[in-house]
Amino acid sequence: MRCPKCAHLEDKVLDSRSAKSGDVIRRRRMCQKCGHRFTTYEEVIRAKLRVIKRDGRHEEIDRTKLTAGLGRACEKRPISSDTIETMVDSIIDELESEYEREVSSEIIGKKVMERLEKLDEVAYVRFASVYRRFRDVNQFLTAIEGLLDRA
Repeated sequence: MRCPKCAHLEDKVLDSRSAKSGDVIRRRRMCQKCGHRFTTYEEVIRAKLRVIKRDGRHEEIDRTKLTAGLGRACEKRPISSDTIETMVDSIIDELESEYEREVSSEIIGKKVMERLEKLDEVAYVRFASVYRRFRDVNQFLTAIEGLLDRA
């Protein structure tokens, strides 16, 4: 590792610790030439997961879009932004562990709906109305009846 102060290439690792739930290793280093101490972080770089859209297009998975969609579904509900962030993290982690390069938007939608159904029924129906493209009130009623049957 190149020293940020003198650019010397030889250093000594003083301490290594796990960070971010074990996904990252934090290392304290000391330059062998000038003695400057600095910190580095080491993590596995994964290929970005791509989403296959309904119309056949491919795009990189977008955490912001997922967060915004969940935010709209949970709007004016007793659900904190931390809960939404945690849900997005768990969905993306699960997708990255199950799929190597590509995943369909349908699978992402199903994972979101599974979590929302357990969290908040109103948010679940809101999300389902967009995800399943409800066209009339009867489709809303069917979704609500399905929730009542499971309860």
